[in-house]
Amino acid sequence: MERMTVNRGVRRKARLALDASGPYGSLRGTPGTARADDGTELYFETDDPESYEDAPDSEAGAVPGRGSRGPARRDRRSTADGPAPAAARTAAAAAAGDGVGGPTVEPVRIDAGSSRGGGTDDGDALTGGPPAPHRSRLMRMLRRRSGPSHGADGGEGAHGAHPAHRASRKTVPAMPTVVFTHGYCLSQDVWHFQRAALRGAVRTVYWDQRSHGRSGRGPVGEAVTMDRLGRDLKTVLDEAVPEGPIVLVGHSMGGMTLMALADQYPDFVAERVTGVALIDTSAGGLGEVTYGLPLPSAGLKAVRRAVPGVLRAMVAQSALVERGRRATADLFAGLVKRYSFGDGPNVDPGVARFAERLLESVPIDVVAEFYPAFEAHEKTAALAAFDGCAALVLAGERDLLTPYAHSEAIAAALPSARLRILERTGHLSMLERPHEVNEALAQLITCAVTGD
Repeated sequence: MERMTVNRGVRRKARLALDASGPYGSLRGTPGTARADDGTELYFETDDPESYEDAPDSEAGAVPGRGSRGPARRDRRSTADGPAPAAARTAAAAAAGDGVGGPTVEPVRIDAGSSRGGGTDDGDALTGGPPAPHRSRLMRMLRRRSGPSHGADGGEGAHGAHPAHRASRKTVPAMPTVVFTHGYCLSQDVWHFQRAALRGAVRTVYWDQRSHGRSGRGPVGEAVTMDRLGRDLKTVLDEAVPEGPIVLVGHSMGGMTLMALADQYPDFVAERVTGVALIDTSAGGLGEVTYGLPLPSAGLKAVRRAVPGVLRAMVAQSALVERGRRATADLFAGLVKRYSFGDGPNVDPGVARFAERLLESVPIDVVAEFYPAFEAHEKTAALAAFDGCAALVLAGERDLLTPYAHSEAIAAALPSARLRILERTGHLSMLERPHEVNEALAQLITCAVTGD
């Protein structure tokens, strides 16, 4: 009785407190929409590096009135003694709800002063201003690989520069736009830590798949296919990244969406895509996944045959099901922790609750419409379209939804890919191991730019 009354109330208050205080998922960018060929509106947000540069001294303290939904532009804050230090500005930004500085992610905002660099090693050669920490690290890596630019004859540079000045003139390749695609029953907000780390370092685009997050609802009752999602991604890319190189990052169903894009638009991939990250995903064979259940193969097949019918029955009683999900929140939280994280006891409570909120937000009818796509998914042959790209295949050692053997199979089909298995990590590696995922993505972006 105590568990059903007092303890349940205590746990509910704890969840509400985490919802109110947790900054996860609060980062916002410049909004945009693309319309799929069936009329569904696909919502995306763009983070441009220029939006997160420090303002000149004359603009110190000026903050546009976009609230927590807009980019934190010109976030320098002044005190009577001069510009506020970076730590104070970051703390103020986090208190304002923009989520900068998660438990394991370094903030990208820096106290760069009012000076503007002229493209030297100490400045940002791409934006003309002081670099953010991650951009600075990326540029240092690029310059080490690129070396100085020389003229064709090995003497003066192409523009007549004196040999003494050649060492300070670096060849900096064009930076790509990094496009993030989320997984099943999630939204673009699941990339919170990657968004915080990469802000100001590279142009990024985050989008919500149809019927998820802020995107429009797809046709009700119509089963969704991976090919449909691949076409959706192409629509978003045409609208948000009409030109220039692209690095694609996909998690779980998002990775499958990337494969569907490659299957249908191989020429586009060959021309525009310079890097790809496939995180906790699969190229096929999901019908054999046991989800960690001790069932014989015959029992597992029987369960799989029953699931579509069960989902249809749940959709018919969706209002009752949604009430049931709220009533069994404690059980739901336990399932989320088991199937999302590999080291559940050590996951930050706010992060765990954030994962619950993402999953809770997806209606049961959407769950039912997308489920059949996984059984039919088989895109191993499509991986060949990424041959020649910088490629990262990353998986959690304890992933029960897309076991790391599936990532090993992807890496085998992409011999040039870097395969990384994260120990004690589950399906939501970007939330559970954000530092490791961010470092791997930074290396991928560098390789995509240098062609190394």
